[in-house]
Amino acid sequence: MMFSKTILALTASLLLPVLVTAQAEKATKLVAPKAKSEMAEKQDPAKQAPAKKAERPPAPAFKMWNPRRPKDEASHKVAKWGPRGLPSPGYAFFAQKILPISSAPIFDGVVITKDGKIEAIGKASEISVPAGYERVDCGDSTIIPGIVELHCHIASPSFDLNDTVHPTNPEFRTLDLISMEHDQIKMARAGGVSTVLYIPGSGSNMGGFGTLTKTYGKSPEEALVRFPGSLKIAQAGNPERGSGDLGSGMMGMSEGIRMTLLDGKKYWQETLAFEAGTGPKPIYDPTLELISGLFRHEYPLSVHTQIYQVVLQTLQELRLELGIWTVIVHGTFDGYRLSEDLLAAGLPVAGGPRAYHFDRKDGSFQGVLANYANGGKLGWSEPVYGLGRDGIGVNTDSPVVAQEQLTLQAAMGVRMGLPHEWALRALTINAARFVGIEHRVGSLEVGKDADIGIWNGDPIDPRSYVRKLVVGGKICYTRDPNRPMW
Repeated sequence: MMFSKTILALTASLLLPVLVTAQAEKATKLVAPKAKSEMAEKQDPAKQAPAKKAERPPAPAFKMWNPRRPKDEASHKVAKWGPRGLPSPGYAFFAQKILPISSAPIFDGVVITKDGKIEAIGKASEISVPAGYERVDCGDSTIIPGIVELHCHIASPSFDLNDTVHPTNPEFRTLDLISMEHDQIKMARAGGVSTVLYIPGSGSNMGGFGTLTKTYGKSPEEALVRFPGSLKIAQAGNPERGSGDLGSGMMGMSEGIRMTLLDGKKYWQETLAFEAGTGPKPIYDPTLELISGLFRHEYPLSVHTQIYQVVLQTLQELRLELGIWTVIVHGTFDGYRLSEDLLAAGLPVAGGPRAYHFDRKDGSFQGVLANYANGGKLGWSEPVYGLGRDGIGVNTDSPVVAQEQLTLQAAMGVRMGLPHEWALRALTINAARFVGIEHRVGSLEVGKDADIGIWNGDPIDPRSYVRKLVVGGKICYTRDPNRPMW
């Protein structure tokens, strides 16, 4: 019995390698054709899987294009700046939250102001209040900079803003219309708006020169920030003329704008030659003098433009062909499809008064501000870059949308996809930078104008309201405490 078990074990030990080898060879014969087939498929370009596309790098940060902009106010040759540092009481505004915009939020902070400027800002526990300054306890309020509006028609009770004598009217200006104490500008203050670009209407392709002004002052002269604030241009839609003269169609409108601006460019070049001692002094022309400031990059063109084709014309003609500092102040409809091109050109957009666009191709509602800022496919086959945090603003075209509802426009932008922080910047520092006044307004910093909005909560929340507004260091609006919240 023992002998039989030994024989069986020996036989198994001898046969097992043979059996395993045979099975392996059989498996190889079965698998080899499949492996060869797979290798052949890998070598066949037609059957290879498509290569994964390389991801695009993050979008570059937006950078405004105005390379000839003077380094400071004193270097401007055409623009006239309003006064600063006018007498105002010494205040210390204490609040639960301060949003300087240009730096991190400050909790349990204080802003100290006097003579129209911010003297100090920081945590209340770290800053001493000078003797004689009034302490203003704002409790649980949120303090932000005064809001900046770039498309305003209500800095005067008059609506004489569309004298369409010609298709282009650069000789007109809003400076002479401004007044401080009328219902609409008082409502602007109640909405936290402290600075506006008051521009002509869009009844003609070139309505005239606008004015940057505060919404409060003892006089228009005291409230002035800068004149010109911009030259107002409108393309397509509103300025289309049916009288048979130049400007009844897109070709005529574009050529009329081009011819007028080229006259100003020639005047500027002749002035430069005179200043360099290489040519005679040109005959003074007040209108061409103002247009020449555009080519000096002392102030921008503010363009009422909307749909894709017209935004493209703004980009090509005004920014790329003529080389003018340009800002879109009526960004609506599907113009956001050009967001990457605008980013590359350093051309910012203040979106509004329409915060959404109904896309008839797919029946969707698109956020105008969000699409301009974020980019995305936007109807293209591949995604495009957006203008990002620093290239987007927001406007009302007041009174198309009431001036005090500027923050509501921003809230709608957030609801449709604009980041909350970007919306706050769009209302403040971005708008100020777009028109070259960020050294005065748009953020809470030492040395800047004491323009301060004191809110009961988040300014982007439509339920919030302004408790006080300070312009030029003076408290110019205080909400009636007996007024209902809603």
